[in-house]
Amino acid sequence: MHWKTWSAERMGVVLAVLAAFGFSFKAIFVKLAYAAAPVDPVTLLTLRMTFALPFALVAALWLCRSAPPLKPRDWGLLLALGLLGYYGASILDFIGLQYISAALERLILFIYPTLTVLIGVLFMGKRLEPRQIGALVLSYAGIGLAFTHDLELADDIATVLIGAAFVFASALSYAFYSAGAEVSIRNLGTLRFAALAIIVSTFATQIHFLATQPLSALQQPLDVYAYGAAMALFSTVLPVLWQSAAVQRIGSARTVLIGTLGPILTIFFGWLLLSEPLSLAQLLGAGLVLAGVLLVSRRTVAPRQPQPPATEAPIAAR
Repeated sequence: MHWKTWSAERMGVVLAVLAAFGFSFKAIFVKLAYAAAPVDPVTLLTLRMTFALPFALVAALWLCRSAPPLKPRDWGLLLALGLLGYYGASILDFIGLQYISAALERLILFIYPTLTVLIGVLFMGKRLEPRQIGALVLSYAGIGLAFTHDLELADDIATVLIGAAFVFASALSYAFYSAGAEVSIRNLGTLRFAALAIIVSTFATQIHFLATQPLSALQQPLDVYAYGAAMALFSTVLPVLWQSAAVQRIGSARTVLIGTLGPILTIFFGWLLLSEPLSLAQLLGAGLVLAGVLLVSRRTVAPRQPQPPATEAPIAAR
Protein backbone atom coordinates (compact mmCIF):
# COMPACT_ATOMS: atom_id res chain seq x y z
CA MET A 1 0.00 0.00 0.00
CA HIS A 2 1.39 3.40 -1.00
CA TRP A 3 2.01 5.84 1.86
CA LYS A 4 -0.16 8.48 0.13
CA THR A 5 -3.20 6.29 0.78
CA TRP A 6 -2.50 5.94 4.51
CA SER A 7 -4.94 7.35 7.02
CA ALA A 8 -3.97 10.37 9.12
CA GLU A 9 -3.69 8.08 12.15
CA ARG A 10 -1.31 5.64 10.49
CA MET A 11 0.82 8.48 9.11
CA GLY A 12 0.92 10.10 12.55
CA VAL A 13 2.13 6.89 14.18
CA VAL A 14 4.86 6.43 11.56
CA LEU A 15 5.99 10.06 11.95
CA ALA A 16 6.11 9.70 15.75
CA VAL A 17 8.24 6.55 15.43
CA LEU A 18 10.58 8.33 13.01
CA ALA A 19 10.92 11.25 15.44
CA ALA A 20 11.74 8.89 18.32
CA PHE A 21 14.28 7.14 16.12
CA GLY A 22 15.94 10.41 15.09
CA PHE A 23 16.20 11.81 18.60
CA SER A 24 17.46 8.51 20.02
CA PHE A 25 20.24 8.27 17.42
CA LYS A 26 21.92 11.53 18.46
CA ALA A 27 24.01 9.86 21.16
CA ILE A 28 25.04 7.16 18.69
CA PHE A 29 26.31 9.77 16.22
CA VAL A 30 28.24 11.53 19.00
CA LYS A 31 29.93 8.31 20.15
CA LEU A 32 30.76 7.37 16.55
CA ALA A 33 32.34 10.79 16.00
CA TYR A 34 34.42 10.46 19.17
CA ALA A 35 35.59 7.05 17.97
CA ALA A 36 36.49 8.39 14.50
CA ALA A 37 38.81 11.18 15.68
CA PRO A 38 39.91 13.05 18.84
CA VAL A 39 37.31 15.80 18.31
CA ASP A 40 36.35 17.88 21.37
CA PRO A 41 32.69 18.39 22.42
CA VAL A 42 32.60 22.11 21.57
CA THR A 43 33.86 21.53 18.03
CA LEU A 44 31.47 18.63 17.45
CA LEU A 45 28.49 20.63 18.72
CA THR A 46 29.56 23.57 16.55
CA LEU A 47 29.53 21.33 13.49
CA ARG A 48 26.09 19.96 14.37
CA MET A 49 24.51 23.38 14.96
CA THR A 50 26.21 25.02 11.98
CA PHE A 51 24.93 22.30 9.65
CA ALA A 52 21.43 22.76 11.13
CA LEU A 53 21.51 26.58 10.82
CA PRO A 54 20.52 26.89 7.10
CA PHE A 55 17.40 24.78 7.70
CA ALA A 56 16.47 26.86 10.75
CA LEU A 57 17.00 30.14 8.87
CA VAL A 58 14.82 29.05 5.96
CA ALA A 59 12.10 27.82 8.33
CA ALA A 60 12.22 31.02 10.40
CA LEU A 61 11.99 33.27 7.34
CA TRP A 62 9.10 31.24 5.94
CA LEU A 63 7.15 31.11 9.22
CA CYS A 64 7.78 34.77 10.11
CA ARG A 65 6.52 36.15 6.79
CA SER A 66 2.92 36.64 7.88
CA ALA A 67 3.36 36.29 11.65
CA PRO A 68 3.30 39.31 13.98
CA PRO A 69 6.74 40.61 15.01
CA LEU A 70 8.27 39.44 18.25
CA LYS A 71 7.94 41.66 21.29
CA PRO A 72 11.01 42.48 23.44
CA ARG A 73 9.72 40.04 26.07
CA ASP A 74 9.50 37.29 23.44
CA TRP A 75 13.10 37.96 22.37
CA GLY A 76 14.33 37.89 25.97
CA LEU A 77 12.62 34.60 26.74
CA LEU A 78 13.77 33.13 23.43
CA LEU A 79 17.37 34.10 24.17
CA ALA A 80 17.24 32.52 27.63
CA LEU A 81 15.62 29.34 26.34
CA GLY A 82 18.02 29.08 23.40
CA LEU A 83 20.93 29.20 25.83
CA LEU A 84 19.34 26.57 28.08
CA GLY A 85 18.16 24.17 25.39
CA TYR A 86 20.00 23.41 22.18
CA TYR A 87 23.20 25.08 23.49
CA GLY A 88 23.40 24.57 27.26
CA ALA A 89 21.82 21.14 27.50
CA SER A 90 23.63 19.94 24.38
CA ILE A 91 27.16 20.97 25.38
CA LEU A 92 26.75 19.35 28.80
CA ASP A 93 25.41 16.22 27.11
CA PHE A 94 28.28 16.07 24.59
CA ILE A 95 30.80 16.38 27.42
CA GLY A 96 29.10 13.65 29.41
CA LEU A 97 29.12 11.27 26.43
CA GLN A 98 32.91 11.26 26.58
CA TYR A 99 32.65 9.29 29.82
CA ILE A 100 29.51 7.10 29.81
CA SER A 101 27.64 4.79 27.46
CA ALA A 102 25.02 6.06 25.04
CA ALA A 103 22.43 3.87 26.79
CA LEU A 104 23.00 5.38 30.24
CA GLU A 105 23.11 8.88 28.72
CA ARG A 106 19.69 8.44 27.09
CA LEU A 107 18.11 7.11 30.27
CA ILE A 108 19.44 10.00 32.37
CA LEU A 109 18.27 12.55 29.78
CA PHE A 110 14.85 10.92 29.64
CA ILE A 111 14.06 11.88 33.25
CA TYR A 112 13.70 15.54 32.25
CA PRO A 113 9.85 15.40 32.53
CA THR A 114 10.16 14.49 36.21
CA LEU A 115 12.70 17.28 36.68
CA THR A 116 10.24 19.67 35.02
CA VAL A 117 7.65 18.62 37.61
CA LEU A 118 10.11 19.36 40.43
CA ILE A 119 10.90 22.78 38.92
CA GLY A 120 7.18 23.56 38.93
CA VAL A 121 6.93 22.56 42.60
CA LEU A 122 10.05 24.43 43.73
CA PHE A 123 9.80 27.62 41.66
CA MET A 124 6.25 27.94 40.30
CA GLY A 125 4.13 27.16 43.33
CA LYS A 126 2.73 23.89 42.00
CA ARG A 127 1.81 20.96 44.24
CA LEU A 128 3.43 17.55 44.04
CA GLU A 129 0.69 14.98 43.45
CA PRO A 130 0.81 11.30 44.50
CA ARG A 131 1.02 10.20 40.85
CA GLN A 132 4.03 12.46 40.33
CA ILE A 133 5.72 11.11 43.46
CA GLY A 134 5.29 7.59 42.07
CA ALA A 135 6.78 8.71 38.77
CA LEU A 136 9.81 10.17 40.53
CA VAL A 137 10.38 6.96 42.52
CA LEU A 138 10.11 4.77 39.40
CA SER A 139 12.35 7.00 37.27
CA TYR A 140 15.17 7.35 39.75
CA ALA A 141 15.05 3.69 40.74
CA GLY A 142 15.49 2.90 37.04
CA ILE A 143 18.43 5.27 36.75
CA GLY A 144 19.96 3.58 39.78
CA LEU A 145 19.75 0.16 38.11
CA ALA A 146 21.22 1.43 34.83
CA PHE A 147 23.90 3.29 36.77
CA THR A 148 24.85 0.08 38.59
CA HIS A 149 25.24 -1.65 35.21
CA ASP A 150 27.74 0.97 34.01
CA LEU A 151 29.63 1.00 37.33
CA GLU A 152 30.11 -2.78 37.20
CA LEU A 153 31.65 -2.53 33.73
CA ALA A 154 33.75 0.59 34.32
CA ASP A 155 37.50 0.44 34.76
CA ASP A 156 37.35 3.80 36.53
CA ILE A 157 34.26 4.51 38.64
CA ALA A 158 35.12 8.21 38.81
CA THR A 159 34.77 8.43 35.02
CA VAL A 160 31.18 7.15 35.15
CA LEU A 161 30.35 9.53 37.99
CA ILE A 162 31.72 12.51 36.07
CA GLY A 163 29.86 11.60 32.89
CA ALA A 164 26.60 10.97 34.72
CA ALA A 165 26.91 14.33 36.50
CA PHE A 166 27.33 16.19 33.21
CA VAL A 167 24.39 14.40 31.60
CA PHE A 168 22.20 14.98 34.65
CA ALA A 169 23.09 18.69 34.43
CA SER A 170 22.07 18.50 30.77
CA ALA A 171 18.71 16.99 31.71
CA LEU A 172 18.22 19.72 34.32
CA SER A 173 19.05 22.43 31.79
CA TYR A 174 16.58 20.94 29.33
CA ALA A 175 13.93 20.69 32.06
CA PHE A 176 14.22 24.45 32.68
CA TYR A 177 14.02 24.94 28.91
CA SER A 178 10.92 22.74 28.73
CA ALA A 179 9.23 24.53 31.63
CA GLY A 180 9.76 27.93 30.01
CA ALA A 181 9.09 26.85 26.43
CA GLU A 182 5.33 26.54 27.00
CA VAL A 183 4.98 30.31 27.12
CA SER A 184 7.00 30.89 23.94
CA ILE A 185 5.21 28.13 22.06
CA ARG A 186 1.81 29.63 22.89
CA ASN A 187 2.98 32.97 21.49
CA LEU A 188 5.07 31.80 18.52
CA GLY A 189 3.91 28.30 17.58
CA THR A 190 5.92 25.09 17.83
CA LEU A 191 7.90 25.23 14.57
CA ARG A 192 8.58 28.97 14.67
CA PHE A 193 9.84 28.70 18.23
CA ALA A 194 12.01 25.67 17.41
CA ALA A 195 13.57 27.40 14.39
CA LEU A 196 14.36 30.59 16.30
CA ALA A 197 15.69 28.64 19.30
CA ILE A 198 18.05 26.70 17.02
CA ILE A 199 19.32 29.98 15.54
CA VAL A 200 20.00 31.47 19.00
CA SER A 201 21.69 28.26 20.15
CA THR A 202 23.84 28.07 17.03
CA PHE A 203 25.22 31.58 17.55
CA ALA A 204 25.88 30.81 21.24
CA THR A 205 27.72 27.62 20.27
CA GLN A 206 29.80 29.42 17.66
CA ILE A 207 30.76 32.15 20.15
CA HIS A 208 31.78 29.44 22.63
CA PHE A 209 33.90 27.79 19.95
CA LEU A 210 35.63 31.02 18.90
CA ALA A 211 36.37 31.86 22.53
CA THR A 212 37.87 28.48 23.42
CA GLN A 213 39.13 26.74 20.29
CA PRO A 214 41.44 27.64 17.38
CA LEU A 215 39.88 27.68 13.92
CA SER A 216 42.15 24.77 13.03
CA ALA A 217 39.97 22.60 15.29
CA LEU A 218 37.40 22.58 12.50
CA GLN A 219 39.83 20.60 10.34
CA GLN A 220 38.43 17.15 11.01
CA PRO A 221 38.30 13.86 9.08
CA LEU A 222 35.44 13.39 6.68
CA ASP A 223 33.77 10.94 9.06
CA VAL A 224 33.39 13.63 11.74
CA TYR A 225 31.81 16.03 9.24
CA ALA A 226 29.45 13.26 8.15
CA TYR A 227 28.37 12.51 11.73
CA GLY A 228 27.92 16.22 12.45
CA ALA A 229 25.75 16.65 9.35
CA ALA A 230 23.79 13.49 10.20
CA MET A 231 23.10 14.85 13.69
CA ALA A 232 21.93 18.15 12.24
CA LEU A 233 19.57 16.59 9.74
CA PHE A 234 18.41 13.27 11.23
CA SER A 235 18.64 14.07 14.97
CA THR A 236 17.71 17.77 15.02
CA VAL A 237 15.81 19.22 12.05
CA LEU A 238 13.80 16.27 10.75
CA PRO A 239 12.69 14.89 14.16
CA VAL A 240 11.28 18.31 15.11
CA LEU A 241 9.26 18.38 11.89
CA TRP A 242 8.19 14.74 12.23
CA GLN A 243 7.13 15.22 15.83
CA SER A 244 5.13 18.36 15.07
CA ALA A 245 3.39 16.62 12.17
CA ALA A 246 2.65 13.60 14.39
CA VAL A 247 1.07 15.81 17.07
CA GLN A 248 -1.21 17.34 14.45
CA ARG A 249 -2.41 13.89 13.34
CA ILE A 250 -2.61 11.78 16.51
CA GLY A 251 -2.31 14.28 19.37
CA SER A 252 0.50 14.96 21.80
CA ALA A 253 -0.46 12.22 24.28
CA ARG A 254 0.03 9.40 21.77
CA THR A 255 3.11 11.10 20.32
CA VAL A 256 4.71 11.24 23.77
CA LEU A 257 3.76 7.60 24.36
CA ILE A 258 5.47 6.52 21.12
CA GLY A 259 8.45 8.73 22.02
CA THR A 260 9.21 6.44 24.94
CA LEU A 261 10.68 4.08 22.36
CA GLY A 262 13.71 6.42 22.31
CA PRO A 263 15.77 4.95 25.16
CA ILE A 264 15.07 1.41 24.00
CA LEU A 265 16.26 2.31 20.50
CA THR A 266 19.41 3.91 21.90
CA ILE A 267 20.17 0.85 24.01
CA PHE A 268 19.67 -1.43 21.00
CA PHE A 269 21.79 0.62 18.60
CA GLY A 270 24.42 1.18 21.28
CA TRP A 271 24.73 -2.60 21.49
CA LEU A 272 24.59 -3.09 17.70
CA LEU A 273 26.85 -0.28 16.49
CA LEU A 274 28.99 0.62 19.52
CA SER A 275 29.33 -2.87 21.06
CA GLU A 276 27.96 -1.58 24.36
CA PRO A 277 27.11 -4.55 26.61
CA LEU A 278 23.54 -5.33 27.68
CA SER A 279 22.40 -6.61 31.05
CA LEU A 280 19.14 -7.47 32.78
CA ALA A 281 19.67 -4.63 35.28
CA GLN A 282 20.00 -2.13 32.43
CA LEU A 283 16.83 -3.33 30.72
CA LEU A 284 14.89 -3.32 34.00
CA GLY A 285 16.18 0.18 34.68
CA ALA A 286 15.01 1.32 31.26
CA GLY A 287 11.58 -0.14 31.95
CA LEU A 288 11.29 1.72 35.26
CA VAL A 289 12.37 5.02 33.70
CA LEU A 290 9.83 4.65 30.88
CA ALA A 291 7.09 3.75 33.39
CA GLY A 292 7.91 6.86 35.42
CA VAL A 293 7.84 9.12 32.36
CA LEU A 294 4.52 7.65 31.20
CA LEU A 295 3.03 8.05 34.68
CA VAL A 296 3.95 11.72 34.96
CA SER A 297 3.00 12.42 31.32
CA ARG A 298 -0.54 11.12 31.83
CA ARG A 299 -1.27 14.10 34.03
CA THR A 300 0.86 16.76 32.34
CA VAL A 301 0.15 16.11 28.64
CA ALA A 302 -3.31 16.94 27.28
CA PRO A 303 -4.53 15.43 24.00
CA ARG A 304 -4.21 17.50 20.86
CA GLN A 305 -2.12 20.22 22.45
CA PRO A 306 1.28 21.11 20.91
CA GLN A 307 4.26 20.25 23.08
CA PRO A 308 7.83 21.60 23.13
CA PRO A 309 9.95 19.77 20.58
CA ALA A 310 12.31 17.22 22.19
CA THR A 311 16.31 17.21 21.44
CA GLU A 312 18.84 15.64 22.14
CA ALA A 313 16.05 17.50 23.66
CA PRO A 314 16.88 18.73 24.36
CA ILE A 315 17.12 19.73 23.08
CA ALA A 316 18.49 19.14 22.37
CA ALA A 317 17.76 18.75 23.49
CA ARG A 318 17.30 16.33 23.49
